[in-house]
Amino acid sequence: MARPARARPRAVLFDLDGTLLDTAPDLAAALNRTRADEGLPPLAPAVIRPWVAQGSPGLLEVGFGSGPDAPAYAARRTRLLAHYRAAIATHTRLFAGMAEVLDVLEAGRRPWGIVTNKPGWLSAPLLAALALEHRAACVVAGDTLAQAKPHPAPLLHAAATLTMRSADCLYVGDAESDVTAARAAGMPVLVALYGYLGPADQPHSWGADGVIAAPSELLAWI
Repeated sequence: MARPARARPRAVLFDLDGTLLDTAPDLAAALNRTRADEGLPPLAPAVIRPWVAQGSPGLLEVGFGSGPDAPAYAARRTRLLAHYRAAIATHTRLFAGMAEVLDVLEAGRRPWGIVTNKPGWLSAPLLAALALEHRAACVVAGDTLAQAKPHPAPLLHAAATLTMRSADCLYVGDAESDVTAARAAGMPVLVALYGYLGPADQPHSWGADGVIAAPSELLAWI
């Protein structure tokens, strides 16, 4: 991590899964319940974790070895999301150190928000369960707009909601699509190395402004 030469951001926007919140334990549990529906044994959480950033397609691929073209895909996805919604915040927490980051932002009267591809019917109850829904200055879910990341529209929409230029916001995410979206939106971006990166990911080649190995390292940028 290098200290930034640019001006401090006026606001910080976070990806949700793998950046702001560690949702992998509850998503892994939902996938294993979906496997159990078909008499399959559970997978180790460490096997599932790198696939979380890819949403239900990635989870079902690691869980069943098949993609969206599989005949059983739609039914499995429905069951997966139902299992997840029923226990959406059992083990999910802010990543260690993130609570302090949010406190610093709020103490400095700098808003923070969320831009995620997670649909609103899942992200809203999750944030409510963790008492974060009223702290976030904006929440742009995967179905808020017609486009989702890596399209820049969600980030541009978040900046507009905060009545700020995109260049005055900082986005933090853990996927290449996060960097692609931010770059297209003209928004500075950091990669959260503590998130759900897979062994084939090469975050240092994604063109971000920097990387952080822990939420506490974000303090140097804000």
